[in-house]
Amino acid sequence: MSTSLSLQEKYQELTTAATISGVANLQVREQEGILYIDGEAPSGAVKDMLWGVYDKLDPNFLTGDLVMNVNVSATAPVTHAKVTTEHSNLNIRKGPGTDQPIVGKAAHHEIVTVVSQTSEQWWLIRTKDGEEGYSYAQYLTPEATPES
Repeated sequence: MSTSLSLQEKYQELTTAATISGVANLQVREQEGILYIDGEAPSGAVKDMLWGVYDKLDPNFLTGDLVMNVNVSATAPVTHAKVTTEHSNLNIRKGPGTDQPIVGKAAHHEIVTVVSQTSEQWWLIRTKDGEEGYSYAQYLTPEATPES
């Protein structure tokens, strides 16, 4: 007889990490077999760390039993980059992986906000419309920040 962990137990390390790292308005709820974690991260590095913990607990996010809706505070320090795809729009994904759902798109040559350079492959970006997610770094070219 196997006893399965509850989702709250399975992702305890993730919710603890969110709490310790200062995620604001943290809400954790379970609904129809899926655990939802909502909140606002103080920096891109914190959001990246949470995705790292998630990937460790559920490698490649295969079980689909967690929805993490944690965006980065609008006051976090950022840089800017230009979308340098061949012609097409750049996909913006919920998490750092091609298996993650697409949550938005950035237009060819659009200037986006780089919240965090998560890895060599994935950067956490935000569009001027406020869409936030991960995109392939190879299609992003850092820009000098305009003087304010």
